[in-house]
Amino acid sequence: MNALKAIVAGCIMPVITVRNLPDEVHRALRIRAAQHGRSTEAEVRAILEDAVRPSGRAKLGSLLAEIGREAGGVDFEIPRESSPTDPMSFE
Repeated sequence: MNALKAIVAGCIMPVITVRNLPDEVHRALRIRAAQHGRSTEAEVRAILEDAVRPSGRAKLGSLLAEIGREAGGVDFEIPRESSPTDPMSFE
């Protein structure tokens, strides 16, 4: 029943099996994983994530900062209002 609940909840992750992996590649993966302080499986996941992640992709904050620089900057020096405000009425 727990497997059914996991499927319904969408918690089942895809599984990839790599066949005929040369011993020297497996050994190198184990060494690399140990150097990074994680399991071989976690190391393979990290390698795959890095391989498919787009490189050089600009992030939103960087794009907005660049737009501001191209526009000559933005001046946020707005004088503060000194007159008192009316209190909120909750009635």
